Amino acid sequence: MPYAEIEYEVRDGVATVTLNRPQKMNAYTFVMRNEMLDVFDRIDADDDVRAVVVTGAGRAFCAGADLSGGGDTFDKDKSKDMFAGEDDVLEDGTPRDGGGTVALRIARCLKPVIGAFNGAAVGVGVTMTLPMDVRLASEKARFGFVFARRGIVTEAASSWFLPRLVGIAQAMEWAATGRIFDAQEALAGRLVSRVYAPDELLPAAYALAGEIAGNTSAVSVAAIRRLMWSGLSAPSPWDSHIADSRLMASLGGGADAVEGVSSFLEKRDPAFPLRVSKDLPPEVPDWPVR
Repeated sequence: MPYAEIEYEVRDGVATVTLNRPQKMNAYTFVMRNEMLDVFDRIDADDDVRAVVVTGAGRAFCAGADLSGGGDTFDKDKSKDMFAGEDDVLEDGTPRDGGGTVALRIARCLKPVIGAFNGAAVGVGVTMTLPMDVRLASEKARFGFVFARRGIVTEAASSWFLPRLVGIAQAMEWAATGRIFDAQEALAGRLVSRVYAPDELLPAAYALAGEIAGNTSAVSVAAIRRLMWSGLSAPSPWDSHIADSRLMASLGGGADAVEGVSSFLEKRDPAFPLRVSKDLPPEVPDWPVR
């Protein structure tokens, strides 16, 4: 399907999702929300996609919610842009946070996701990236968990993701002050893994994505991604051991394991035959679709 507020392309096993409202600094809308949900459905269904890079068009990554609606922007009765829609509500009838539906869809993705912050990432523009597996930043990137300065709360399940990524003290400092901070502070606080000169950011993201696409089993990576994220809230290492053991037993005798060992011994590049769309074992941890 054609998209209005994002761009999507696949090349050499890597999908690129570009937030594409540069005249509005890629500010988040209901349209963008729906398109992000759709594109990650496409990504999971396409066995040719082995890794994903998400970035922004122009000088920003995403400046947060589109505030052009004024003071009613976050009023659930007057503004629909920040919520999931009339048919997507919690059990008690509360409309679901729209940014949260995107974050949870990214969390559920079966392909590794790399965020490439080319510029400002504020509000939902940063919280929806927290379930991405690796975040890289340009030296020009700026970040802000500005919700307390707008009279609302952290959303997109960031109260779960952010403390696990950066620790509770750092998460509370950024969220309680709502201040804007630069890429070096984001690096020191472990929000991003590396900082690059602007013209080096996307090449670095594609190099990482290409390393995944060219050398690994798609089924193994999907299973590892689910194990890692599930492990963040596992009650104990013994519970993780159970999940590991089940998947080792399931995949250890499979075609990808045979190919992985054979290609290593034969000193050649692997050609893994299994596909995520049809070969993912039932032992892989699963989560709700939305």
